[in-house]
Amino acid sequence: MRRLVTAESVAEGHPDKLADRISDAVLDAVLAQDREGRVACETLVTGSLVVIGGEITASAQIDAATLARRVVRDVGYVKPEYGLAFDSCAVAILLRQQSPDIAQAVLRTEAGDPYDRIGAGDQGITFGYATVETPERMPLPITLAHKLARRLAEVRKDGSLLYLRPDGKTQVTVEYEGDRPVRIHTVLLAAQHAPEVSLDQLRADLRKLVVEPVLDGWLDEGTQVFVNTSGRFVIGGPASDTGMTGRKIIVDTYGGYGSHGGGAFSGKDPTKVDRSGWYMARYAAVNVVAAGLAPACEVQVAYAIGRPRPLALSVRALGKGAVSDSALTRAVERAFDFRPAAIIDALELRRPIYEPLSCYGHFGRLDLSPTWERTDRVRDLEQAL
Repeated sequence: MRRLVTAESVAEGHPDKLADRISDAVLDAVLAQDREGRVACETLVTGSLVVIGGEITASAQIDAATLARRVVRDVGYVKPEYGLAFDSCAVAILLRQQSPDIAQAVLRTEAGDPYDRIGAGDQGITFGYATVETPERMPLPITLAHKLARRLAEVRKDGSLLYLRPDGKTQVTVEYEGDRPVRIHTVLLAAQHAPEVSLDQLRADLRKLVVEPVLDGWLDEGTQVFVNTSGRFVIGGPASDTGMTGRKIIVDTYGGYGSHGGGAFSGKDPTKVDRSGWYMARYAAVNVVAAGLAPACEVQVAYAIGRPRPLALSVRALGKGAVSDSALTRAVERAFDFRPAAIIDALELRRPIYEPLSCYGHFGRLDLSPTWERTDRVRDLEQAL
């Protein structure tokens, strides 16, 4: 049976991704000075205004406005005609201390076990997913969509296509035969551009310099490639649409594969299970697949605010030849500790590592070698079965 699966990514200049990156830049700056810092930072970008709000409790002294302008510059908003420019944008800072009610729930100083001294920063459901489909152990549609988005940035920044601007989106539809991807059905690109470039030139250039290099081997004569289906895309970024932290949660995870509990990652320190719980669930799923226990795997973990131990854990094995769900769940429970403090320790999450993850996904990032992509628990799982 043949079926179609679609996933999208967005460029680093997309308003929501710009907001994510600013929030994670603030988080990194805090953690660089105070590894115990508590951060819940949200960013809104609209027009030529950047608003940074949220709660921070830390000994760190940071200049959030300077950080925001540096991110705006790095992404590529460097000219007033883009609608947002790093050296002229307004930045409003609305940061405050963390609520004492949340603080007392998270910090459990009376606990005897060190790993019981941090409770979950909120209730929530987190998911991990992994598959043998790609070397990244990620679904192929989201992997290719991210690669196209990254390539848009590369040809813009290396001078190959100087007329490109920072905003953009990508979308890839993959045709499957059963569980096996066989071809690319459709490719969709939206790329912000200077007003003088023609649509014909844009489409030819992006086909040659973006689509074909990234999707080599997957394209065939029947593949449909669409570029800027709306026609003109000169006004983009925050000048066109308001961006906010946490609105690209499917782009950040598995592109629609697996499940999602609704929590976003960016701007949150690792006591928030919206971040650390997701990373640990992905770590467990990656090791299940690496151990050959299932061709694909989904791990679900549920938390309650203030409680270190999860309320529930379940593992779902997908594909032929998989170990039973009940056996996998028991093995994952024995091999992985899902308490926030244990996760922070195992995955070394108090480091300033988050800004580079703010675009092109948090999982399958072989370019960054994050700790949750390691396969060092395979033997533990095998022994736990």
